[in-house]
Amino acid sequence: MDQDTSFEPVARAAATPRQSMEAQRIKREVSAESLVFLGAFLLFFCFLGARMGLVNLMNTLMGTAYDILLHTVLYIMAIAVIAGAISALLVEFGVVALINKLISPLMMPLYNMPGASVIGIITTYLSDNPAILTLAEDPGFRRYFRKYQLPALTNLGTAYGMGMIITAFVIGLRSPSGESFAIPALIGNLGAIVGSIVSVRIMHLFTKRVYGRYEPCEVNGNADAVPAGFRSIRAGGIGTRFMEALLDGGKSGVNMGLAIIPGTIVICSVIMLLSNGPSASGEYTGAAFEGVALLPGLGEKLDFLLNPLFGFQSSQAISVPITALGAAGAAIGLIPHLISQGLVSGNDMAVFTAMCMCWSGYLSTHIAMMDRLGCSRLTGKAILSHTIGGLCAGVAAHWMYVLFTTIP
Repeated sequence: MDQDTSFEPVARAAATPRQSMEAQRIKREVSAESLVFLGAFLLFFCFLGARMGLVNLMNTLMGTAYDILLHTVLYIMAIAVIAGAISALLVEFGVVALINKLISPLMMPLYNMPGASVIGIITTYLSDNPAILTLAEDPGFRRYFRKYQLPALTNLGTAYGMGMIITAFVIGLRSPSGESFAIPALIGNLGAIVGSIVSVRIMHLFTKRVYGRYEPCEVNGNADAVPAGFRSIRAGGIGTRFMEALLDGGKSGVNMGLAIIPGTIVICSVIMLLSNGPSASGEYTGAAFEGVALLPGLGEKLDFLLNPLFGFQSSQAISVPITALGAAGAAIGLIPHLISQGLVSGNDMAVFTAMCMCWSGYLSTHIAMMDRLGCSRLTGKAILSHTIGGLCAGVAAHWMYVLFTTIP
């Protein structure tokens, strides 16, 4: 033992300076990236400050962050607590195992995911994107996955996030002539399913290169030691197991809600600055959720390309899916104004539903979700996959609506 430990410092000392730097992930105190980042940082905020005014910019940024904390993050945490409690009960009493056996023949051909992942679809459809993370932390849920499949839960959950809220909102709207948008909303759901399949499948191409095809998912606890065909349960009677599962699941929801606070507030606040415009009066007042409307402006520049893909009636309609990049709630909030102006059709509503549901603010949640899954290095791949999936959802919804309206 003494001989082994005496050689360890010698081995470390023999390492070259370059090898030592690569092992410890360090850089020089001041390097080129310091100057590049400082320049980009100042350029970004100078651009915003020149448009909004420095005082208004800071007030808007702080007000938006505070509003997101109170009305978005805490809401998501509340959803996560409920979803975590319910999902823990479903795992404890074998419902996830049952669904895994029943749905696997469908989920594997479509998504190349185990049947248990349908629980994540249901959970996020009824709530929001991060709700699937509560499931992913449960050993009884993770045991059904291979390692390369777990990061794709971010794409799968996001594709169905806020699905019920978005669908119910669209169904509740009426055109100026009194036309219902129920059919377009249902077609939009089908489009979102297409987008989710594309997103998950593309994500698998990246994760297989990193983790391989057959490595099992890491499972904490004793779930990985359970023989095939069996599942682990908590000690005690049915009542005790029920209460412990309920409380343990709720506790994991609290932890998940705390973990997503930094990413959600920071990223979503910036996206809102780039997505929204000034106040209703056209002036900047420093109120929360004002912005420079850069993303919708870029969307209008690309109208010549996006219009044939989605069949929008007006170029202004592109502002809805562009805003959905940051927040689905803000995106669907734009729709009533467009309807009152006569700028959208049934086709537009189908595309809105598909893209708002599939994207559902993924730019503001993907980073935190991938970090929570321990897959931060694949965040860029997840965002790229989901960007393509959301575009496919919109195109699919457009052509399904065209097909539906042309059938006699």
